[in-house]
Amino acid sequence: MRVLAVDPGSKRVGLALSDPTGTIAQALATVPAEPVETLVARLAEIAARNEAKEIVVGLPRRMDGSFGPEAKAARALAGELRRASRLRVELVDERLTTAAAEKSLLAGGLRRDKRRASIDRVAATLLLQSHLDRKRV
Repeated sequence: MRVLAVDPGSKRVGLALSDPTGTIAQALATVPAEPVETLVARLAEIAARNEAKEIVVGLPRRMDGSFGPEAKAARALAGELRRASRLRVELVDERLTTAAAEKSLLAGGLRRDKRRASIDRVAATLLLQSHLDRKRV
């Protein structure tokens, strides 16, 4: 079963997709967060086009475990995606995924402009792979 991961951001939204067996996460795309009025419809359409049966949305938590305004926005996005796609939508803790993605891209020698273009989908891939690994245990 394919799973779509969504790493929401204020400017860009990173996407990753699992293989058909739900074992391996692969970077899919980065889509603009604007216009926000069409974001949910665009994400639901991407899920349908890629035959996803589940969507995971990154839930940003602070290092102390508390939630800020970004978490409220992620919860709202998840609820709207659930209604629009009629798929199971799960919120997944995304702490440190962006930092891990940045570290990985730095290690790969990517320049700053290329890192900025890639970081959201790499973070979504890390988020999704973590989610898939937890489900297998």
